[in-house]
Amino acid sequence: MGVQPQMKPDPTQTTPPITDWDRVAANSEFKDLMAAKARFIVPATLFFMVYYFALPVLVGYAPELMNKPVIGPVNVAYLFALSQFAVTWFIAFLYMRAAGRFDAMAKSVLAHLTLQKKNDSEAK
Repeated sequence: MGVQPQMKPDPTQTTPPITDWDRVAANSEFKDLMAAKARFIVPATLFFMVYYFALPVLVGYAPELMNKPVIGPVNVAYLFALSQFAVTWFIAFLYMRAAGRFDAMAKSVLAHLTLQKKNDSEAK
């Protein structure tokens, strides 16, 4: 292991330059976009995880219920397992609807940031 050379600060530069990410992270529309995505993704994920793990939990703790026949040899456990496909598709459908709103918000953020960057470069 060698000694790493230390970078000397540029004495002519008093503040670090503003990066594109700094502009994005400070943008209130971007913060709104991230909050909107979190409001959808977190509850949807939590719901799905609870629903997904409910099957093995119920099979373990309520075998009589899960083994109850519904239609011929098809029992509650089979129907519950098959319902997970429907729930997955339903959540995907809901996300696709929400993604349209997220995309519109993202386009607005990008447009405002592009305009801000253009105005900053013209000011120099």
